[in-house]
Amino acid sequence: MAERKLLFEHTHDPAFRTLDGYKATGGYQALEKAIKMDRQAVIDEVKASGLRGRGGAGFPTWIKWNGIPKDKKTTHYVLCNADEGEPGTFKDKQLMETCPFLLVEGMTIAGHATNADQGFIYIRGEFIDAARALRSAIDEAYAAGLLGKNIMGTGWNFDLDIHLGAGSYECGEESALMSSLMGERGMPRLKFPHAPLPTVAGLWERPTLINNVETYCCAPFIIKNGGEWYASLGASTKNSRGTKIFSVSGHVNKPGNFEIEFGTPLKELLEMAGGVKGGKLKACVPGGSSVPIITAEDVDRAIIGYEEMSEVKSMVGSGGCMFLNEHTCIVTFIWRTALFYANESCGKCTPCREGTRWMLQILDRIRRGNGQKGDIELLKDICSQIDGRSFCGLGDAAAWPVAAALRVFPHEFEYFIENGKSMVESEPTLAMAP
Repeated sequence: MAERKLLFEHTHDPAFRTLDGYKATGGYQALEKAIKMDRQAVIDEVKASGLRGRGGAGFPTWIKWNGIPKDKKTTHYVLCNADEGEPGTFKDKQLMETCPFLLVEGMTIAGHATNADQGFIYIRGEFIDAARALRSAIDEAYAAGLLGKNIMGTGWNFDLDIHLGAGSYECGEESALMSSLMGERGMPRLKFPHAPLPTVAGLWERPTLINNVETYCCAPFIIKNGGEWYASLGASTKNSRGTKIFSVSGHVNKPGNFEIEFGTPLKELLEMAGGVKGGKLKACVPGGSSVPIITAEDVDRAIIGYEEMSEVKSMVGSGGCMFLNEHTCIVTFIWRTALFYANESCGKCTPCREGTRWMLQILDRIRRGNGQKGDIELLKDICSQIDGRSFCGLGDAAAWPVAAALRVFPHEFEYFIENGKSMVESEPTLAMAP
């Protein structure tokens, strides 16, 4: 299969970043169609499309949209999670920089479907160019009557604004994101069944729809061409429809973002990125740093789809695909991953706060040449104590890559512990006190 550009069809056209240029390619035809439809009919099209959340969880999008109360008694919000902080993932950033109107139109369609009054784009503070592109697009949309009061003469009012975050990975978690947006410390909150779903009580305890950038950007195509048309893309999979953007990095000759149809073999994505650089393929982290690592043999048989990737014991995740060549030390790679999650833990819950630090400490002493007998089993035990027991998904995200590396590449950890150096690095690791 070749690339199947849908969202990225006009990404390299500077005119696409202007309202006139966007309209020239069919932009806002979807909103014009949607706004004349019954709100439930819009949601039904999203259901028919089979669209699932592109942020990592793969949750059916229509269920969220349908979960907003139909009997409106208070303000409804539409919130975009543009806090793209997963290592290895940079697709949303490019979408916002080069296709800002696609996101604005998608959120406006979602606003109409959920009878929303206000939309917010929560974006990482470091994404200056993306924020500027979105600000310009929003201003043009207001001037053209596509945002604000009486949109397209329908009497419906919908406002859209941008909120800059401060760079915390934790704020990519939806409840922490909402806390940050409301001016509170960006830490996770209690979730269902212990607290209402955001669709019932989200921002300021009002019904709130939350999706990520890529998910909203799919909406104009679904409404314009129909849900069944969108569902025809990726029809070879069990339950993955449409296209998915993968951010490919690591040891490849042509790193970058590639939009492909679900059902594409993972090895073909590697070919699109120009193949392996600097040696043979050793491993792959297919969906962002938090998803389980797989071997080169798994890459050869893996099919990109939410259910299909589970057959190689990994995930689609956020689409941050890192290919690693034969010269990569898996112990060092996993140590760096663990360092990131330990630093980003908010410290609210014990499993994540203590577990991530203990994992990092053990991995650090292994890589320094001071590994001890029993460290592998101890790491496995710590992973099991974190996974499924932390307050939010960050704990799981920290445990999964370590647990997978111990399962897939145990020999590298064993060698490092026994010899005080890596299997693949020529220079001995400097032995230092823990």
